[in-house]
Amino acid sequence: QVQLVEAGGGLVQAGGSLRLSCAASGIMVSINTMGWYRQAPGKQRELVARITSGGSTTYEDSVKGRFTISRDNAKNTVYLQMNSLKPEDTAMYYCNKDFPWGYGMYSWGKGTLVTVSS
Repeated sequence: QVQLVEAGGGLVQAGGSLRLSCAASGIMVSINTMGWYRQAPGKQRELVARITSGGSTTYEDSVKGRFTISRDNAKNTVYLQMNSLKPEDTAMYYCNKDFPWGYGMYSWGKGTLVTVSS
């Protein structure tokens, strides 16, 4: 059974930084394409960053240059470093295996809430 546990969210002022983590069990992040997604109130969930098994990364346009996705294979954990945060980054953030592209394959975890104040 795949379990994904997100952590690291919080309240931060605009311009600040946060580092999210996603601890995975039942799936090896090193051999799967993993993604970070977010869902803002009243909006659909969207993919913001993904990392392939080969280490290639892709970002949604609005976060390019500000967010960095990475993983620690030994800890079986995926990270999202978020810098220069903006109020529009406020959302619940989730991780999942990204398959097909832009869609999470497994049941969603509880997510971690990021709130950016102006």
